Amino acid sequence: MLSTISASRRPAPNLTAAPRDYTYDGTFEGLLTVLFSIYESKSPPNSIQPEATAQSGLFAQPAYLETNDAQATRVWEGLLKTMDAEARTRLYHVFLSEDADREQLIFRYVDLALRSAVDVSENYANADVRRVQRLAQMMFREKHRMEAFVRFEKTSDELFHATIEPDMDVLPLIAAHFTKRYADQRWLIYDRRRHYGLYYDLSRTDIVQFENPTGRKATDISATVLDEREPLFKHLWQAYFDHVNIPERKNMKLHRRHMPLRYWKYLSEKQPREVRFEPIKNKQSIAGKEVSAGQKLLPPAE
Repeated sequence: MLSTISASRRPAPNLTAAPRDYTYDGTFEGLLTVLFSIYESKSPPNSIQPEATAQSGLFAQPAYLETNDAQATRVWEGLLKTMDAEARTRLYHVFLSEDADREQLIFRYVDLALRSAVDVSENYANADVRRVQRLAQMMFREKHRMEAFVRFEKTSDELFHATIEPDMDVLPLIAAHFTKRYADQRWLIYDRRRHYGLYYDLSRTDIVQFENPTGRKATDISATVLDEREPLFKHLWQAYFDHVNIPERKNMKLHRRHMPLRYWKYLSEKQPREVRFEPIKNKQSIAGKEVSAGQKLLPPAE
């Protein structure tokens, strides 16, 4: 059911000026600044592109807009006059999805909301509303899979490190989960595809960026900087996985649906077995019985 929007809301201005090509710095705040400029100048967008990947037209150069935090905040807060908080959050998720049409899609959705007398977030007859909902759902799944499948390696200086390559930019969405869950240890989660990461230093979580050295991946870690027990931890985890596995109930189709193949590279239990598991040989045979080392035998009953 579509809810009615407050009648006190100011109507959106008609975009009657000549269309323009806009570029911005690639941040969400930058995109909000572009939205502010569109309605301030009444110039609809021919295109909205990040400056780093912008393509010039044959007859006009794109107009670059510096990010203005005050304007971005005004737009972000003003969206609540046309949609609820959940619908507004979906627009941020669409931006993080890195969909090729994300900027124009967000503009069209916002413009639709501004010109509608009812809440458009559930108007699934509209193709843009359906697309926004679909991308938001994809982001939600990617976020939860990253939270489930990230595996850390411990370095010699007590830093827990993980490298990921998600299809979408999920780091901003998983920061709160890992900060809460691993609050007692220093950790770094690095997005190799986007060349930035999250670093938690026991007090706060910050965004960090690294140079990409020529000829090697930015987050390759030499075995010499890993904790000397890390291979043992990996081996024990693989052994545990092998022992709880029930071959008779193997169902790879179901397994891949819940744990897609593209995530296996993060999982220790899915890596090649370097050493075959052998039980710890700490048992001694006494009078035909096996007891663990250190276990005391009770004296025979009289």
